[in-house]
Amino acid sequence: MENKEKSNGEIKEKQPEKKKVDWSGRLIIASLAGAFGSSFLYGYNLSVVNAPTVYIKRFYNESWERRYGHVIDGGTLTLLWSITVSIFSIGGLVGAIITTPTVKFLGRKHTLLINNVFAVVAALLMALCQIAGSFEMLLLGRTVMGIHAGVSLSALPIYLSEISPKEIRGALGQVTAIFICIGVFIAQVLGLPEIFGNEFCWPYLFGVIAVPSLIQVGILPFLPESPHFLLLEKNDTSGAEKAFQTFLGKDDVSHELEESEAQRNVKLESVLQLLRNRSVHWQIITVIITMACYQLCGLNAGLAVERLGRRPLLIGGFGLMVISFTILSVSLTLQNRAYWLPYLSIFCILAIIASFCIGPGGIPFVLTGEFFQQSQKPAAFLIAGTVNWLSNFSVGLLFPFIQAGLQTFCFLVFAVICLAGATYLFFVLPETKNKTINEISQAFAKRNKVTLEGREMSQFSSEMKSSEEQEHNFSSTLENGETKNRII
Repeated sequence: MENKEKSNGEIKEKQPEKKKVDWSGRLIIASLAGAFGSSFLYGYNLSVVNAPTVYIKRFYNESWERRYGHVIDGGTLTLLWSITVSIFSIGGLVGAIITTPTVKFLGRKHTLLINNVFAVVAALLMALCQIAGSFEMLLLGRTVMGIHAGVSLSALPIYLSEISPKEIRGALGQVTAIFICIGVFIAQVLGLPEIFGNEFCWPYLFGVIAVPSLIQVGILPFLPESPHFLLLEKNDTSGAEKAFQTFLGKDDVSHELEESEAQRNVKLESVLQLLRNRSVHWQIITVIITMACYQLCGLNAGLAVERLGRRPLLIGGFGLMVISFTILSVSLTLQNRAYWLPYLSIFCILAIIASFCIGPGGIPFVLTGEFFQQSQKPAAFLIAGTVNWLSNFSVGLLFPFIQAGLQTFCFLVFAVICLAGATYLFFVLPETKNKTINEISQAFAKRNKVTLEGREMSQFSSEMKSSEEQEHNFSSTLENGETKNRII
């Protein structure tokens, strides 16, 4: 039925009322506490090893000489340092793999809570490594901290998506990106020589990791578990209702309970099944390329994602990074020619971080959630997480050698990667803002060389019924006595 009304003999189109978004202060506290103890630490640990590089290498040499009677040769020291940076990603991959069964068994909130044990243990190992004279403690601490990051970056988006209204899920997804960038920035500030970035205090850079974790431990117990988990995994309808009421700030949550209940019989696809599904081939390729560029762009804002859309922010973010990396390479090469060039280099670094925040920082995770049906999401996030951490590992392992070989031109490698990513996204990625899963699938259908009709459409529709009710409550229109769904 068309949304029109008759006035003074004229037919005027009735403007749809803007739906009120229900949420509460508890939702804000949950998102901030979750991000501070999770994505903030991820960003912090990506950047924290940069400032004390010289002192950590010196510590490696001293430990090696005390143990074996001679210093480390240059090649071995470079390799050991590369492992120190990149082993964080190996832990992250392990964490991402164990997250799915963990959140199913323990719940989303309790997974985040218990995950803080990894952060505290890692902080102690790394903070005490110099006193103990053991560089292995630093390596082990980086690995354990990687497990924490892998779990938190997977469990936190699940928790936030299940406690928040769908109208603001994209914006909450950017909270992750914002806190990653804040973590990177704080690590750089604390790494200044006047604070902890000196020969005597650099272990404290790793010790402070425990602080955000302890703050999260102090807040999360007072917040409800995910209502989705309570309803579907624990069959606790009363608990799920109270959780929805707490996070949404309203008494009537019957609609939300029905949406969650509709997912009970959704059959999950395995990774192999997803990879064999022709209807999502280009979505998978896009997620892989976006996630790879997310890490390979070389970084190892804001809520504008809901206003500007995913596509312009991703392409614009990578594009600005291309320009910033290029200028940075030129300014570093010519920095002795003019007194102001070092300041230009600092500006370029800040511009790179800002460019990362406005798009690449959080949107890849949002896209992964938007591209796939509910039954495909666990497998899709596992693929995305694997690519994410393997790419992170590659950057950490190879960059010291790239830097040694290319010197100040090493950043041009990242400029080329960002340019390639932006070019691919410009030609392939459709805008997904305010689009249903069906509309996004139609946008990819031609590239996937499938039509969402007939046998494939029938299978797609049967699997989509419950998840579509959850995410969009898609409506049907009655025309000529027949009901035509908006799927086609």
